Amino acid sequence: MKGIYVLLGIMFLALNVFAEEEKPDTLSRRSVVLDEIVVQSFKQGGNLSVLPMAASTINRKNLQNQNVWDIKDISSFIPNLYAPDYGAKISSPVYIRGIGSKINAPSVGLYVDGIPYFEKSAFDFDLNEIDYIEVLRGPQGTLYGRNTMGGIINVYTKSPLQYQGTYISASGGNYTNLNATLGYYGKINNQFGYAVSGNYNHTDGYFLNHYTGKNADGMNSGSGRVRLEWRIRPDLSLRLTQSVDYSNQGGYPYAPIDSTGRVTDVNYNEYSSYIRTLSSTGLSLTYKANRYQLNSQTSFQYLSDKQGIDQDFTAQSVYFVTQKQKQYTFSEEINIKSTANHWYQWLFGAFAFNEQIDNNVVMDYERLYYSTRKLYDMPTRGISFYHQSGLNNILTDRLSLTLGIRYDYEKASNDYTAYKDSLDLRQPLGGDFSSTMDFSQLTPKVALQYTLPSSQMFYASVTRGYKTGGFNTSFEREEDRSFKPEYSWNYEIGAKGRFWENRIRAELCFFYIDWKNQQIYQTLPSGRGQMLKNAGHSRSRGIELSLQGNLWKGFFLQANGGITDAIFLDYVQSATIDYSKNHIPSVPAQTLGLAADYLIPLRSKLADHVSVNLQYIGTGKLYWNEDNKVSQPYYGLLNGKISASKGIATVSIWAKNITNAEYMAYSFALSNQQYAQKGRLVTVGVSVNLLIK
Repeated sequence: MKGIYVLLGIMFLALNVFAEEEKPDTLSRRSVVLDEIVVQSFKQGGNLSVLPMAASTINRKNLQNQNVWDIKDISSFIPNLYAPDYGAKISSPVYIRGIGSKINAPSVGLYVDGIPYFEKSAFDFDLNEIDYIEVLRGPQGTLYGRNTMGGIINVYTKSPLQYQGTYISASGGNYTNLNATLGYYGKINNQFGYAVSGNYNHTDGYFLNHYTGKNADGMNSGSGRVRLEWRIRPDLSLRLTQSVDYSNQGGYPYAPIDSTGRVTDVNYNEYSSYIRTLSSTGLSLTYKANRYQLNSQTSFQYLSDKQGIDQDFTAQSVYFVTQKQKQYTFSEEINIKSTANHWYQWLFGAFAFNEQIDNNVVMDYERLYYSTRKLYDMPTRGISFYHQSGLNNILTDRLSLTLGIRYDYEKASNDYTAYKDSLDLRQPLGGDFSSTMDFSQLTPKVALQYTLPSSQMFYASVTRGYKTGGFNTSFEREEDRSFKPEYSWNYEIGAKGRFWENRIRAELCFFYIDWKNQQIYQTLPSGRGQMLKNAGHSRSRGIELSLQGNLWKGFFLQANGGITDAIFLDYVQSATIDYSKNHIPSVPAQTLGLAADYLIPLRSKLADHVSVNLQYIGTGKLYWNEDNKVSQPYYGLLNGKISASKGIATVSIWAKNITNAEYMAYSFALSNQQYAQKGRLVTVGVSVNLLIK
C-alpha cells in the first residue's frame, strides 16, 4: 500500500514540476524522448496517450528485457491486471479491475493480429516474435462486444514489410528450462513481405510429486507462425496469418493446506496432464480511400485438447476425470471509418461468429469400478452491429465527445447426454436434454475529454459492460444447468500527459464498477467439479497509475500501480450462507510493477554495450474463497537481467524471483479440504540471441 502512495506522490509532483511550456530540443534531449504509442487495431486509430480510455502498451524491447514468455508475465506492466498460474494451460484467466473468470468464457478479451480468442483454454500460448501488446482496461463492449467486461488485450506480431532479418534465440536454465526460437522476415519487393517463425519450449517441471518421485508439471511445447503481407495497390492491402501451437504438459501440482496454513507436499497417485493443439488463421483486407477506410477481418480457430486429472489429489485411487473437447470458431468482421481530419469522426461495423464446442467428460470411480460419461454439443452463434461517433471542438476548441452503441444477439444450444458404464453395461443416467438460450444486449458508451494547451488531457467516461450467459459443462441439479448474463456500468475519470520535454509519460485514473448478476465459480455439491452461478450485486472501485520516462540517455524507468476494492454487495448463497460485504475472490487489493533499464555504452572488443534490467512485481492481499477465510498476503517478486551485446549477438544472464519469495499461486476448497499450488521459487538461466540483417 505504501508503494502506491509513493507513486501517487511522484505523479502529482510530475504534474506540478514538469507541466511547463516546451523548449526547443537539443540533440541530447531528443535521444531520450519517448516514442508515440499508435493503435494498430482497425476498430480505432491514433495515439493511445490522447484517447479517453485507460490503456497501456508493451513494446518489443520491454518484452525482451523483462523475459516475457506468456500472457501471465505481462501483469507487471499493467495496473490492476492479475494473471495467476492455475497449474495448466486449460485455465488461464485474466483479471482486470477485479473482473475475470476462471472457468467458461473469459471476461477479458484477447485478439492476436485481429483474430479473436473466444475461450480461456486458448489464452496461454508462447509470445515469440511479438511486436507489441496493448491492454485497454475497463469494458470494451461497444467496439468488441461479448465477454470484454474487464478489458481487451491486443497482441501484434512483427510485420515483414517493416522488419527484415533472421532472429535466432536459445535459452537454458534450472529445472531444465530450454527455449529455442527461429524467425525469418523477408520481402520480395516493397509490396510483398513474408515471415516464418518457430519456437520450442521444454521444462522438467517445478514441483515434485512425492508419490511418483517425478515432477508433476513437466512440459514440452512448440509453435509455428506464418505471416504474409501484400500491398496489392497503394490503397488496398492484404494480410494472411497462420499459427499452430502444440503443448503436452503435466499439471495441477496441488497439495493440501494443513491446520497451520502451510502448503504440504504434492502427493497423488495418478499422472495428471493437459494436451492441446491450437490453430488460428486470419485474413485481413484493408481499403483506404481519401476520406474513409474499409476493413475486413476473417478468422477461423480450431482447438483440440484432452485433460486428465486425479481430482481427489490423494495417494488413494478414488476417482479420475478425463475431459476432451474440440472447438471450431469462425468469425467475420467488417467496418468502415472516417479518416479525414474533421470535427466529426465516425465508425460503423458488423461482427458475426459461429462457434461449435463438443465436450466429452468421463469420471472414473476407481474404487467402485464404474464410470460416468457426459457428452455436450454446444453450438453458439451471434451477430452484432456497432457505431461510434467522435465530435471534436464542441463548445470550445479543446473539448471532445465520444458516443458509442452496440447491439449483440446470440443464440446458444446444448445437447446433453449422460450414462453410466459398469462391467461393459451402459446404463442411462437420465436428464438427457436439448436446450436453447437467446441473449441480446445494448452496450452504450459516453466519453468526454478536454485537452490543455500543454497537451495534457482529462477525460470522463461511462460504459456498459456485458458478459453473455451460457450452459455449465458440469452440474448435478436441474437449476444449475445454465447461468444468466452479467452486466456492469463502469464510471471512470482520468488524466494523461507528457512532461519534461516529452521525457515522462503519466496516466492516472479512478474507476467505479456497478456489477449485477456476477457469474461466480462454485464447487459442485458433491465437491467433484466446478460450475458457474450468478451472485447478485457486486461493486469494484479503485485507482490506477502509470508512469514511465527516459530520465536521461540510456536510462528508462517505469512504474505501474493499482488499488482495487471489490466486494459482494448482495450475495446470499443459501438460507445459512451469506457472503454479502465479503471480498470477491482472486482480486488483489494492490498491484505494483517497478522496472528500470540502463544501457551502458562500451568501447571494448568484447561488447558494444551492456544493459541492466531490474523488475519488482508486487501483488496485494487476495482471498481465495467467497467466505474470505483463506488468503494470500502481499508478496513481491524481484527479477533481473544483464545483457552484453556485440555486433549481431547478445548474451544474457537472467533470474526470476531472485529473493526466493514463497507464496500461493492458487488455492481452492474441495470436499472440506483447502488445496494450494505453491509459487515458483528462484529460476535462473542464460540466453543467446542473434539478429542477422
